Amino acid sequence: MAAPTNTVTTVSAIGNREDLADIIYDISPMDTPFLSRAAKSRATAVYHEWQTDALDAAGTNRKVEGDDATAATFVATTRVGNYLQIASKTISVSGTQRAVNSAGRADEYSYQLAKRGREIKRDMEFALVQNQASSAGGATVARSLASLESWLATNKTSVGSGGTPTTPGFSSGTVAAPTDNSAQGTFTKASLDDVIQKCWTQGGDPKVIMTGPFNKTVASGFANIATLYKEVPGAQQGTILGGADLYVSNFGEHMIMANRFQRDRTVLVLDMEYLGVATLRDMETISLGKTGDADRTQLLVEYTLVVKNEAASGKVTDCTTS
Repeated sequence: MAAPTNTVTTVSAIGNREDLADIIYDISPMDTPFLSRAAKSRATAVYHEWQTDALDAAGTNRKVEGDDATAATFVATTRVGNYLQIASKTISVSGTQRAVNSAGRADEYSYQLAKRGREIKRDMEFALVQNQASSAGGATVARSLASLESWLATNKTSVGSGGTPTTPGFSSGTVAAPTDNSAQGTFTKASLDDVIQKCWTQGGDPKVIMTGPFNKTVASGFANIATLYKEVPGAQQGTILGGADLYVSNFGEHMIMANRFQRDRTVLVLDMEYLGVATLRDMETISLGKTGDADRTQLLVEYTLVVKNEAASGKVTDCTTS
């Protein structure tokens, strides 16, 4: 059915104002589970070092009455370290764009500055939990920190079946990237328990287990998962919290949480007491010289992963992801 003759409609009218909502919708995830929980410290050089040590194994200790004292065997501490990595983003906004009336933000420059800062935080989380090797870099190559997967060499188990994966760990100042099994397998309760036990035997107490999205759902189906509740005032019963699971093993309680930025094929079993992030330069904004009609600013952070003692944590590797 057609509109009556000479009816003015939006099809032919000129001058109708646009209807643009004054909100910008962005669903990009901002949660950074590892970075948010890691202890923060200060670095003073581009190669950050620390020391590890271990007690002698417990054993029989009895001496003859009146015997001479004998000094225990001296074992030097182990000196390890990680290179600092620089992450940065640069924004450039024209003077005209800052002057016009923009929908969803009062000032394009401020909006872009905040947006790029959030992106760097996500990039940091990504680097910290991946399988990246450390590198001193050079004149044309950026320095890189060694990620969690690369450090965890002592306590690990693979559920794959196509070859033996390796994790060289720290050696001669650097940390090499681990190799993957050519065939992946199913993440199981037995594999998780195995790594937790290995960590505990070494002296660790891994309270945090991080997985990718697929293996978070797998872990939620394990026996020994304790349902978490939140008491709601006035409600008849508590509300179930589905974002994290409390897993009860023979060695304590462990929080299982999903991490969007780690590899789904690796489950990280972490003792956060022995993990941290050290910064040489905290997140800063650096105004760049004007070369024309634009405001240019660089956001920058220089940081590294600190694994105070890698034997406190572990990993289940080569898990299927679908």
